[in-house]
Amino acid sequence: MRSVLVGGVGMIPFTKPGAGDPYDVMGERAARAALDDAGIGYDQVQQAYVGYVYGDSTSGQAALYGLGQTGIPVVNVNNNCSTGSSALWLARQAVASGAAECVLALGFEQMTPGALRALWEDRPTPFARSMSVMHGLQGESQAPLAPQMFGGAGAEYAARYGTKPETFAKISVKARRHAARNPYAVFRTEVTEEEVLASPHIYGPLTRLQCCPPTCGAAAAVLCSPEFAARYRISEPVAIRAQAMTTDTPTTFDDSATMMTVVGYDMTRAAAHQVYEAAGVDPGDIGVVELHDCFTANELITYEALGLTPEGTAEKFVVDGDNTYGGRVVTNPSGGLLSKGHPLGATGLAQCAELVWQLRGRAEARQVDGVRLALQHNLGLGGACVVTLYEPVS
Repeated sequence: MRSVLVGGVGMIPFTKPGAGDPYDVMGERAARAALDDAGIGYDQVQQAYVGYVYGDSTSGQAALYGLGQTGIPVVNVNNNCSTGSSALWLARQAVASGAAECVLALGFEQMTPGALRALWEDRPTPFARSMSVMHGLQGESQAPLAPQMFGGAGAEYAARYGTKPETFAKISVKARRHAARNPYAVFRTEVTEEEVLASPHIYGPLTRLQCCPPTCGAAAAVLCSPEFAARYRISEPVAIRAQAMTTDTPTTFDDSATMMTVVGYDMTRAAAHQVYEAAGVDPGDIGVVELHDCFTANELITYEALGLTPEGTAEKFVVDGDNTYGGRVVTNPSGGLLSKGHPLGATGLAQCAELVWQLRGRAEARQVDGVRLALQHNLGLGGACVVTLYEPVS
């Protein structure tokens, strides 16, 4: 397996539903931005992997045909909220295996207002196992499914370690503070801890300002071999040093299951371990992380699943400011899903774009000083988790 470089990235500003372009226009814009960043044309791309969750089949082709009809394979990907990074994972495999020299990964989502909901009521839900475990652990609720799951995990963690509601709220405050520096973010107005706690209660420790918003947007990355990068004089490539994708194991659903395992804690821990082992690095070596903060509760437990802080210490990690500028590791400098927004298919590639900019030293007001290793974590219930480690090309 050969080295894989990110030769270019692109994204468009995220918007609230109904405030932006349709999916095919968003996708074309993001893909064109990534190609321009790499300094190549679409005719150099040999394969494309396109991710989205809500859309008709072959929507990927509809977005890319605006760049040209070159006849290359276009594969459409749907892995819930980890869709964008699943497309990235497939693109990396294609280059690493030698099947292609240059591959495009694209993700987009055109969402509607309100909580996520099932579109197909005439067939089994893929969440049946998770819902069965959840109902057995915490009963049934009228709250939307995702807040029930992640809010339940947050409540479980808080009961175990005595975590205060204010600690969860501090994560939202931090997300908005970071997003205020990001021109791509949908929510750029800062909030106070008091405002977060006073917003309507949703489930467990979660209030409305601790839940990511439905968002429209698109992002893309050009992946290539080192030889391709040299041939086309790609000037600022970033290397994918290691990457892993995991799915659920019996611990998600068996008698030992907890709400934390239901929402992917064990998937995250396993993927992170594989990445650290493959790269020969320690979590303490990481300077910046884009992690899947769909809810404040998930950011809190993910600190520990990724090994950024020992189990049971996430509250201290937050209170001490070790999750932001001046602390141990800057988490979600983009504002994360909570404030940058969460267009499901685009999220993983937006995380990639942010970390590439950070490693190039081009994140402007969001720049983390002296960063040499950047970690990405993207999670989809049902389930899939992708963890990716990036480093500059020396």
